Amino acid sequence: MKCAAWLVELRNRIPLVLLATLLAVAAVAMGAEDAVDREITPWQPGMLDIHQISTGRGNAGLYILPDGTTLLVDAGELPRKTPKHTPDRPNDSRPAGEWIARYIRHALRHDPKPSLDYALVTHFHDDHMGSMADTLPVSRSGAYRLTGLTWVGENLRIAKVLDRGWPDYNYPKPVQDPATMNYRAFVKWQMANNGMKADRFVPGHNDQVVLCRDAKKYPEFEFRNVGANGEIWTGVGTVTRCHFPDLKDVPKPDWPHENMCSTSFRLSYGKFDYFNGGDIPGVPSEGYPSWHDVETPVAKAVGPVEAAILDHHGYVDTQNEFFVATLRPRVWTLSVWDSGHPTLRVWQRLRSGRIYPGPRDVFATDLHPATRLVVGGIEKLASDRGHIVLRVSPGGGEYRVLIVDDDSESHRVTKIFGPFKSQ
Repeated sequence: MKCAAWLVELRNRIPLVLLATLLAVAAVAMGAEDAVDREITPWQPGMLDIHQISTGRGNAGLYILPDGTTLLVDAGELPRKTPKHTPDRPNDSRPAGEWIARYIRHALRHDPKPSLDYALVTHFHDDHMGSMADTLPVSRSGAYRLTGLTWVGENLRIAKVLDRGWPDYNYPKPVQDPATMNYRAFVKWQMANNGMKADRFVPGHNDQVVLCRDAKKYPEFEFRNVGANGEIWTGVGTVTRCHFPDLKDVPKPDWPHENMCSTSFRLSYGKFDYFNGGDIPGVPSEGYPSWHDVETPVAKAVGPVEAAILDHHGYVDTQNEFFVATLRPRVWTLSVWDSGHPTLRVWQRLRSGRIYPGPRDVFATDLHPATRLVVGGIEKLASDRGHIVLRVSPGGGEYRVLIVDDDSESHRVTKIFGPFKSQ
């Protein structure tokens, strides 16, 4: 009643337009909750937002940490679309890198000068960093072409980039494909001319991605590097062990491939834990050595989490039984645009109550219609389309999942799930 009386008095004193503006500002300040069919509310201090951006062209994840520190994990752009791929989102009028940059600017609209404190490239594949072709537009400097991450970096300042290869890019052999060379040219030019820093992702460390705006206010936050290039954190201090054997003793056909070398990390905020493993595999192809399973040693270090993104888009070589049982998240996120993601056995493991008990939901950015024909039960996806936003409340005690329209730039919330309690 007091609130209602205050509104009546305020309405009588000031113009309606000004009243509407003041109420909108007050709603944000008081932590107005998101609602279906309304634009997603801005990030607020203390919240942790994890946006899985749907472009139909590759992986892109924007992380807004509790003090406002920003991190982009991948910004992929496939070289071409085929019938096995879903359409570009929201449409094909712009390249994926430009759509990603525009999405980021909206998500960071609370910041008068939006920028990225960190960009992490999990591994050197087109759908995670951008493809390369002579027809792509050239940067303003002329030093590199614009695709995926380089397009984002051309339009938003990136303070520091992390990847598995810097500075020599020579493991397990020199990485010199055109897409990676274009990315390397971008890093080199940005370091020399724009003050960007670069570093190799170091497994075991928790001091490479840190809160850089107000860290003292959120001591319960941690970003832990778990693995890269076969070096995997043990879960104790900063100690790691080498999961891959010395390659001088390994036949070249058995050498680790690019996905196996992906970076992986665990993000913790209070009781909330989240895992991202890039494209690490956990089910070796027939006849290959057991150490091609990277998921198992990674899972031993990570332990249970509240949420995780599927490794390698839920492809046939991932989400092994031990990995699923050990992480056992309440929420799985699936970044997908391909008819082969996820595969039937992966879907069955995700849903199996025998592997781990309790409820769980799986959210997909853009499920291909063909997948529905071959993966039984896939209709049980909690959501099969849209940007997926994990919104963690201050302190990490609970979180929600918001699905945001990817057919336009309305940023309209289409579904809300939760709140879920962090364990």
